[in-house]
Amino acid sequence: MSPNTTLNHFTAFRFLPAWWESSREARETFLQDAVAELREALPRAEFYRLFPTRHEADLLIWTAAPAEQASATAGHLARLADLLIRWRPWVEPVTTLWGLTRPSPYTKRPSSRTIDPIDGTRRPALVIYPFSKTTDWHLLAPERRQELMGEHIRVGREFPEVHQLLLYSYGLQDQEFVVVYEMDDLGRFSELVEALRATEVRRYTLRDTPVWTALHLPTDRIATSW
Repeated sequence: MSPNTTLNHFTAFRFLPAWWESSREARETFLQDAVAELREALPRAEFYRLFPTRHEADLLIWTAAPAEQASATAGHLARLADLLIRWRPWVEPVTTLWGLTRPSPYTKRPSSRTIDPIDGTRRPALVIYPFSKTTDWHLLAPERRQELMGEHIRVGREFPEVHQLLLYSYGLQDQEFVVVYEMDDLGRFSELVEALRATEVRRYTLRDTPVWTALHLPTDRIATSW
């Protein structure tokens, strides 16, 4: 692994009936304790509200950690599992998406638009989705892939306010990548996606759904947001 590799894990939850039937005080206490436990156990944890952007889930948790060695990755996942299992009477996982960072093979120039999952300041809106390319893409010559991605990258640079993190998931989940975006303006992000639809590389997209749009919850708002 690269010395700067990070593991990023996203879990979407829905609150179970036992949660909604409890008092507001009990719900707030649970969330306060959950936040404290997670942030004590793992280097970086962020909380997001999903509903009403999607109906299946209420809460999204993003955890991130350095993952230079396989043991670090396994240890992070094990600690996360131990915590989340204890929450099961209150919440139910709906989906998980996760992967590892890797240097881009298509550009050598560092980008100011790359999300720093460990030390970066979180923006108000987050969009994540699983992504896979077609077999035809993987069979293209490297020079042709570079040419096609060059157009894709040029379009992205026209939207400097939209920040991106690409996670590699080959062999780890059903998808090949997890694509992560952060931004202040969801409308501007929608314009970026529309522009990218008109690039040639779009022909080689196999899957890029479901899309999960989430709103960041600062620490002092998490417990009182439901």
